[in-house]
Formats: sequence, C-alpha cells, structure tokens
Amino acid sequence: MREQSEDTPTPSDGAPEGYVDIPFVVEPNYAGWRFDRYLSEKLRRLTRERLHGIIQRGVLCEGRRLKPSTPVYPGLSFRIRRPVSAEPETPTTLPTIFQDDWLLVLDKPAGLPIHPTARYHKGTLVTLLRERFGEAFAEPAHRLDRETSGLVVCGRTTEACRVLGRLFVSRDVHKEYLAVCEGHPPEDLFHVDAPIAEGTELIRIAVRVDAVEGKESRTRFEVLERFTRGGEPFALLRCYPETGRQHQIRIHLREAGFPLVGDKMYGPDPGYFDRFSKRCLEPEAWERLRLPRHALHAARISFPHPGTGTVVSFDSQLPEDLQDFIAGRTVT
Repeated sequence: MREQSEDTPTPSDGAPEGYVDIPFVVEPNYAGWRFDRYLSEKLRRLTRERLHGIIQRGVLCEGRRLKPSTPVYPGLSFRIRRPVSAEPETPTTLPTIFQDDWLLVLDKPAGLPIHPTARYHKGTLVTLLRERFGEAFAEPAHRLDRETSGLVVCGRTTEACRVLGRLFVSRDVHKEYLAVCEGHPPEDLFHVDAPIAEGTELIRIAVRVDAVEGKESRTRFEVLERFTRGGEPFALLRCYPETGRQHQIRIHLREAGFPLVGDKMYGPDPGYFDRFSKRCLEPEAWERLRLPRHALHAARISFPHPGTGTVVSFDSQLPEDLQDFIAGRTVT
C-alpha cells in the first residue's frame, strides 16, 4: 500500500468551514490533455502563475496528487478547494428544448456560466444539471459565454460526447446567432475575414485580431432589421460563424465597426473592459453599454445526430430582454 504524504489531498465528505470544494468531471473531448492545460481551459480568467499555484497546493482527487503533466481521461473527477467568497447570483431556470437517450438540448439564460470557474462554483449550468438529474445525466458538448443566451447541446452518454466533440472540431455543426449591434451596416449582407489570436498573459480571456499569430476566422452577417432607439442607430443581425474561435462574433463585429450592444470587452470603448475588470464601471459607461449583458443569442444549431446520423436542427427565440431593446421598451 502506498504511503500517503502529509501534503497529499485526502478524500473528505465536505470542505471545512470557510472553504468550498469546486467539483470537476473531465469530458470525453478532453481525453489525453495534460492536467494543467485542461485546468487552464476551465479557469480561463486565471494567470498561469495562479493555476500553477493551485496545482502545487494540491488538487483533491481520490487521495492522490495530480501533477501538471498528468494526462486526464473522461470521467476523471477532482475538486479544487478555495475560500468561500460571495458568489454573484445567477439564473436557476434551465428550459429543455429536446431530450432523448443521446442528447439534451437546453435554452441557456443569459448570465448563467456553463462550467465552474474561479468566480462561479455553484451557480453554473453543470451544477444545475447535476443537482436536478444526477452526476452522469448529461455533459455540455461546447461552451457559450456567460452573458450569451441560447442553445447548448449536451451529450448523455460517453459515446454521444465523443461524437459531438468530433463534430464540433470537424466543423460539421452549423450554428446561427442573433445579435444586436451599434450602427446601421450599409450592406444587407457582409462578412469579416480576420484571423484571431488568443489574448495576452494579462487578459487571458480576451482575444485579438492578429494577422501574424492569429488563426483563420470568418463570419458572415445578414441584416434582419435596422432601427433607432433614442435617436441612435442599431441593427438586428443574423450571424453565421464559419469557424469556431473564442469570442469570434464579438470581435469580428468590432472589427467591422458595428460593436455588439452591451459588450464590455469588445464594445465601443475598449477601455471599458479595464474598468469593468476592476469592478468599478462608471455610471456613464453603463449608459454607453445600453444593456447589462452583451446582445448575443445562440438561435439555431444543426448537426448529425450522434446515434442515427440524421441531421437534426433546434431553434431558440430571441429572448425578452433583446426584444424589449429592439422595441424601445425599458430593459430590466
């Protein structure tokens, strides 16, 4: 029997007072990844130094320590212990669009993170799924930003998750978004072809357009409606991402000169994100943002069913807050 060192995490029935254990279960599409790379994907806001510190302090995993180079596998479960902090409130509704033995398709509300992060550990889509249906009921096959509303596809079996992961990587998943942007694009149809690179070490979750280091990224846009609100121009767009880069639609709209309404990171003034990240967004900045969240909605998704191979499609209507904005009504 292997002797357990004093600094090796041990299984427990719960965290001590003042601490919380954040649970993680590795999804099939991350099979074989290094543990530090997997954790970096899940906790994108943290710097490499902070992630390294978390791993060095020990990760709770069945009485053994996970090293940065440890390969992860589907179903591997571990917990990260952290001090309890005030967690922002998040939505608790989780409307179901479709369910069978292979799939669960949800209509995620804006403001709900998909996975636990450094800031959110209880109020997440994954946590709600496990609380309501059990540990192994379903796992999200892709991600949406916390503020983005709309369709999230989950796999209900290991094989379904594997197939869905391959479909997303091979671009066999067709996605359409609805977005409200600033300004009136002159053309009814336009596209942006601008390579996207990952963010800096200082702001890891942001991306940038970079012709040298960026990866090919293309988005087509269709103007559905031009309207004014308070005498200022806006437009409702349907967006067709031809590649699947992080924050692709958001940064491509800024590149086109028609930033997403409510976007703190890629909005009309890039300085807003710096102030927001320090939690001191000025009142005039909120007014300029127009909405408390960015106006992006995952409205349609189509892909071959992982069990039958038949193409299935799912739709989600534009949520009420964005409808109210377009209609000129007060948005709460």
